[in-house]
Amino acid sequence: MKEKAYNKKNIEIYYRKNDILPGRQTLIFVHGLSGSSSAWREYENQFKEKFNIISFDLRGHGKSIKLRGRENYEIENFAEDINNLLEYLSVKKFILVSHSFGTLVALEFLAKYQEKVASAIFLSPNFSIGKTKSEKVIKPLINILSWMAALFPSWRKKGRHIDYSKYQNTGDWNLRRMIADISNTGVKNFLYCANNSYKFNREDFLRQIKIPALLIHGKNDTIFSAANSVKMAKKIEKAELILLDNANHIIVFNNFAEVSRAIKNFAEKTNNTN
Repeated sequence: MKEKAYNKKNIEIYYRKNDILPGRQTLIFVHGLSGSSSAWREYENQFKEKFNIISFDLRGHGKSIKLRGRENYEIENFAEDINNLLEYLSVKKFILVSHSFGTLVALEFLAKYQEKVASAIFLSPNFSIGKTKSEKVIKPLINILSWMAALFPSWRKKGRHIDYSKYQNTGDWNLRRMIADISNTGVKNFLYCANNSYKFNREDFLRQIKIPALLIHGKNDTIFSAANSVKMAKKIEKAELILLDNANHIIVFNNFAEVSRAIKNFAEKTNNTN
């Protein structure tokens, strides 16, 4: 995998890719809130000989630029970064793989650029945050904290990549992993992203998704309920749903074997490169 950075209008996005070869499918990986592309390392190693692979750090995350201002972390900006990067790399059709917060970004991308996507894979997804009892309690708190965070100085320091192999089989609310993630992204950027995610609602768009979609969710997810995937599967025309027993929200590295196998099978089944 080659490590590079793409810059457009002073928005520098870090990404990794292998050789983009014609005749094989392309997988685009979108990580979750306060994470980075390093969450996909095992998937890169698993798939790089058979697929074109592109993983990247969302703005404010990992080695990508940290921008000042809450407005820079609105969901539509993340989706636009993906489009700019893929246009730069001349990628025309691809499978969009996303996890957690990244699924919001993926839905926003589909709402604007669905014609560019061959199929989509949503891991531990949500489509409208702020409807459960706990989310209704947390929402105003996140809003207040994000406003308070805006009063403090900002910096444009880049983060690093975390070795997630240290956190395999951890729970949804594992403090060691959460502290490592949030300190890497920065509390301010974390709050900005979280606050903007509570404004996101693409429920009405779900029926407009016409490409094949795979949804994978852990039944024990306490961050985004598996009910989200069940509801999405009913509304998306060509949806396939996999619910994992004894799995939580962190299925990307807690359930690598099951998730990677499902991605491979789905990609082969929906292959339109031939």
